[in-house]
Amino acid sequence: MSNSFTMIGGEGPNSYREHSKFQGALVEASKEKINEAIATKLDIDITSNLINIADFGCSSGPNTFIVVQTIIDAVEHKYQKESNLEEIEFQVFFNDSPTNDFNTLFKTVPSTRRYFATGVPGSFFGRVLPRNSLHVGVSSYSLHFVSKIPKEFKDRDSPVWNKDIHCTGFSKEVAKLYLDQYKVDLWSFLNARAQELMSGGLLVLLGSCLPNGVQMSETVPGMMIDFIGSSLNEIAKQGLVDQQKLNTFKLPIYLAHTDVLKQIIEDYGCFTIEVFKKISHANGEFPLDPEYLTQSFKVTVGGSVASQFGQDAMEKTYELVKKKTQEKLPQLAQAKPGMQYLIVLRKN
Repeated sequence: MSNSFTMIGGEGPNSYREHSKFQGALVEASKEKINEAIATKLDIDITSNLINIADFGCSSGPNTFIVVQTIIDAVEHKYQKESNLEEIEFQVFFNDSPTNDFNTLFKTVPSTRRYFATGVPGSFFGRVLPRNSLHVGVSSYSLHFVSKIPKEFKDRDSPVWNKDIHCTGFSKEVAKLYLDQYKVDLWSFLNARAQELMSGGLLVLLGSCLPNGVQMSETVPGMMIDFIGSSLNEIAKQGLVDQQKLNTFKLPIYLAHTDVLKQIIEDYGCFTIEVFKKISHANGEFPLDPEYLTQSFKVTVGGSVASQFGQDAMEKTYELVKKKTQEKLPQLAQAKPGMQYLIVLRKN
């Protein structure tokens, strides 16, 4: 995956750390099911008192600390009851792109943690840990990324040239190429984890997909991405962004439909699906607040926009995005809901 596509780091008001509460709330909402899956489905041979846990796509916190601690508490509860081990020690591997803000991550790691922490830079589409070394892996809101954009989208002479910055559901040909790339990447991710995990180990996945029959353009994320794209085009008309460069700029994001996601995992064949569940929290998907929505999509997509076109262009783009969001609130209020999932896989 392009190293330029990382969340905005730091601890300031515009950082991902300060604008990832939606994802964090869904981690909290999944705790009971994660605890249950670990208690009943984790089946590993503990020959020592060391348990290895990894978060693939950890970003800069704080959500990674929440999900890691949830797993540790559940594993500790299970094996201290079932084994004669007096004390279990935990090693946690925090993995993300080399350009991730690991400085903020480790500066804010909880002082009360009961685990040894290690940073592992590298793409999670390949192996980042030794074979058969991992007991529990987790990836939270990371698997909607693809490793690259199909080259046909960037060629204006191609019959599937995509003038938009993303595929939100208008072109079946473009959507198919995104899906083909998504399948390749998800299998690469699963293949790497299958090699790293011990037999009977668990892989916990949290993230977003689309309900069957719903197009991304009908959801709040799809609409917001369209606002970003149209704002960039307005900036280009003002001469602040090179139009030719913008024509080749595409977001490496794809949200699969529920049945498709499940089928891809089943077809891979190295994991048993133990949990595949829709999750939600009391606050719903997204507050219909222009400031909140603009900031939320700025901290996730803004870094990529800035790396391609510069910080000033990015800031001007998001001023327009906020304006469009305010104008389109009635449309956003009628958006179809996406689906937030918890998937727990056991290595065969």
